[in-house]
Amino acid sequence: MQIDEIDQRIIASLVADARSSYAEIGSRVSLSAPAVKRRVDRLRAAGVIRGFTTVIDPAAVGWNTEAFVELFCTGRTTPTQITVATRRHPEVVAAYTVSGEADALVHLRAADIAHLEQALERLRAEPFVTSSRSMIVLSRLVDSPTVVPAPS
Repeated sequence: MQIDEIDQRIIASLVADARSSYAEIGSRVSLSAPAVKRRVDRLRAAGVIRGFTTVIDPAAVGWNTEAFVELFCTGRTTPTQITVATRRHPEVVAAYTVSGEADALVHLRAADIAHLEQALERLRAEPFVTSSRSMIVLSRLVDSPTVVPAPS
């Protein structure tokens, strides 16, 4: 799908505030509200926009501790097995297969160190995990929403 500069500006407006009305976005991109809606509908139908969500500040709900955990797995562990297992743990924010020594990288959030330790113990108890290496986040330096690259 071709995304033009107006689509990019619409997406940027929605990333900044998904509750913006079509009229508000239209005033920013010089289109009518119905024209913005048609473009948003097209972007949704094409899968460019996958949904709208609420972004919660983890600290505001008491989840002040986060870590990245490298998982080392048995030889025949598939990405699907890792996906299914990590989805069972509410502390998992994201999980990725990666290159390098580790098989997967898991981002965890917890209320405190004790909660993080419990989450790590449960994650390490998955049958395919042979070992792990954890890094606790001290401070978050950059936390950007997804941005759309400029057209070439």
